[in-house]
Amino acid sequence: MASLPTILYTVCSVFLLSVTLGLAGDIVHPDRVAPRRPGCENSFVLVKVPTFIDGVENKEYVGVGARFGPTLESKEKRANRTRVVIPDPPDCCTKLKNKLTGEAVLVHRGQCSFTDKANRADDAGASAIFIINYRTELFKMVCEQNETDVDIGIPAVMLPQDAGLNMEEHIKNNSIVSVQLYSPLRPLVDVAEVFLWLMAVGTILCASFWSAWNARESAIELEKLLKDGSEEYEIVENAGSTGYIEISTSAAILFVVFASCFLVILYKLMSFWFVEVLVVLFCIGGIEGLQTCLVALLSCFRWFQPAGQTFVKVPFLGAVSYLTLAITPFCIVFAVIWAVYRHSSIAWIGQDILGIALIITVLQIVRIPNLKVGTVLLSCAFLYDILWVFVSKWWFHESVMIVVARGDKSGEDGIPMLLKIPRLFDPWGGYSIIGFGDIILPGLLVAFSLRYDWLAKKNLRAGYFLWAMSAYGLGLLITYVALNLMDGHGQPALLYIVPFTLGTFLSLGKKRGELKLLWTKGEPRRPCPHIQEDPQQMNH
Repeated sequence: MASLPTILYTVCSVFLLSVTLGLAGDIVHPDRVAPRRPGCENSFVLVKVPTFIDGVENKEYVGVGARFGPTLESKEKRANRTRVVIPDPPDCCTKLKNKLTGEAVLVHRGQCSFTDKANRADDAGASAIFIINYRTELFKMVCEQNETDVDIGIPAVMLPQDAGLNMEEHIKNNSIVSVQLYSPLRPLVDVAEVFLWLMAVGTILCASFWSAWNARESAIELEKLLKDGSEEYEIVENAGSTGYIEISTSAAILFVVFASCFLVILYKLMSFWFVEVLVVLFCIGGIEGLQTCLVALLSCFRWFQPAGQTFVKVPFLGAVSYLTLAITPFCIVFAVIWAVYRHSSIAWIGQDILGIALIITVLQIVRIPNLKVGTVLLSCAFLYDILWVFVSKWWFHESVMIVVARGDKSGEDGIPMLLKIPRLFDPWGGYSIIGFGDIILPGLLVAFSLRYDWLAKKNLRAGYFLWAMSAYGLGLLITYVALNLMDGHGQPALLYIVPFTLGTFLSLGKKRGELKLLWTKGEPRRPCPHIQEDPQQMNH
């Protein structure tokens, strides 16, 4: 059992993703070239396109509106149903031979500009134009750089390749295809973001109090044993050292380097089978985390204490309590059921339970010994977030971390190492998610602050925990504000969280004259049994 914390830490290390997203059909390609100008100044909006085949409701697709043309209706009940036809010529790059009377035209991308196609359709009397992309992604349609006067009177919508080809096939089979076009507004704040914020803050709170409680209990127990001689002191010290792992400065740097390498591997090898491997690893970590949390929780009740304090020897694992043996099958079954039904609409609940248990366990067994290590770790993570969310676009032409988080190219809804909640009141649906790294990495600093406060016997106001916890909550809140201002595009949460938490800690330590102590020594150390310390010096 002594090696399990090390194994858990290794497994969790490769799971750390630090990105916060609102996933609801994001537009993939950015508008890099065309500035706004009269006639070409629309905001890019997602468009719902419900289809009807021979009058029967069929699939609903999602497109993206162009920068030109009139704005779309936001209410479905006010959106007119329009028949869709294929023009002649089908590329819509020359004058149309067939006269249209209010129908929408379906054309393929290419051969001429988006505005040329829209102008031809508008001149022929079309009510709208759908342009089929040659990929399954959405693309922002802009005006040409040399166009100075754009006056298009019909809406233009880009459709992904699979949606456009499906509609085209029905039309060629002589079916009557009709659509409605509308672009519902997204709420400024979704309740999913509120609950996700509470989950992240609550997880760090629980993990911090558990970590501080264990540290204080160990200190109290050790103080009692100091009176019994140095031999027993040595035994307890050696036994206690296996209970948690302290990160060193070099390990903090190597950790971020390792996480970057693993992220690139995820990006390059992202596929269905690779996600399946990650699901298995996540289940292993989730089982260990859930078991650890449940055993600790049940051990607080006197009915379960005898089972928690009675041990049996198990091959390869050593001494294991009866309570652990009883809990483990439940944890395994829970993780397996989640893995089998992870595509169901309520699977996010199981994923969040396993994820929270895993995060709490990691924050319990992994510690930073002082503020120096915490500063190095969070500073590296800060640069890591910026690198793989923003800078990676220059090298890979897309954000590596966002692609990995969404599970693009894998045929899956995303990797499991995330906490997620469905956006119930968002007409576009989707999920709000937060990476494990956005909780674990700043959580290490928050947990350190509470251990320091308890061991140094500081009250809530004079300590650091209240300020560090508040700074984390505020940093995460600012992240969600930025997320909404950026129209739901992924944001590196540590970009906002690290300056708040680390900056607050450093500033407060400097102001109180304790920065040097926090930076080097960190948590108050236990007194040596052979040395009588001067109480006056201890007060300093």
